[in-house]
Amino acid sequence: MTGELVDRARAWLDDDPDPDTRHALDALLDAAGSGDEAAAAELLDAFDGRLEFGTAGLRGALGPGPNRMNRAVVSRAAAGLAAYVNGLGAGSPTVVVGYDARHKSDAFARDTAEVMEGAGIHAYVLPEPLPTPVLAYAIRHLGAAAGVMVTASHNPPQDNGYKVYLGDGTQIVPPADHDISARIDAVGTVAGIPRGDGWETLGGEVLEAYLAAVSGLVRDDAPRDVSIAYTPMHGVGGDVVLRALALAGLPAPRVVRAQFAPDPDFPTVSFPNPEEPGAMDLALEEGLDADA
Repeated sequence: MTGELVDRARAWLDDDPDPDTRHALDALLDAAGSGDEAAAAELLDAFDGRLEFGTAGLRGALGPGPNRMNRAVVSRAAAGLAAYVNGLGAGSPTVVVGYDARHKSDAFARDTAEVMEGAGIHAYVLPEPLPTPVLAYAIRHLGAAAGVMVTASHNPPQDNGYKVYLGDGTQIVPPADHDISARIDAVGTVAGIPRGDGWETLGGEVLEAYLAAVSGLVRDDAPRDVSIAYTPMHGVGGDVVLRALALAGLPAPRVVRAQFAPDPDFPTVSFPNPEEPGAMDLALEEGLDADA
């Protein structure tokens, strides 16, 4: 462990707005300094570059340092995105922020909203943890210039992420991702990022509009006599899916109760991705029992 690495870690610690990651980094530095090889390796990895911002936004393990997901990294990403949005030249731009139930998602959403307000961009925050498509819909519904969804999708429980959408409701693609990344690189200290508190928590109107739109995609003459098994796999889709199916006139599905409530630790699966072996076992059992 080099002195230069320790200096970078100490500088990061001084600029970190989150007491949780400051405490974790302080403990990591102490352990590494005492000869703990695992702590030294973790410290090196956490400060070996930064999380790359691309078409998937940001995604990575939670923890201190520029190569982890944390409030400092998110605040810098939000400042870079704000600079990009302001550079589009739209008058009085707005941004919508959504978040899931993963660890720190609500904090990352709040940081994003504060940074947007500090940059002169009005931020709307969805009223509760909601699925990603609701955020994408809300951008166009509200005429926003961009949107942020704090989620790591199907990543492991220790991860979180930061997806960016533009005004058409789609995720960023080149060259927007490169332009935003360059603006993130230009951000100075986290402490120097202006913040504001004028952001607005939305009510239920956007979700109601989304549900009306998505349930309306089913034609009146479409068959509805179908047996469905469903699991949100500890994510935030459960209530929204049930309401959408009901509004579309479809029967209530058989749900996997053990996986219905949002849980950032995903206790019944080792990897919350439906493509992973074993992840859909409970849903398949439910489907077989229901003759879905």
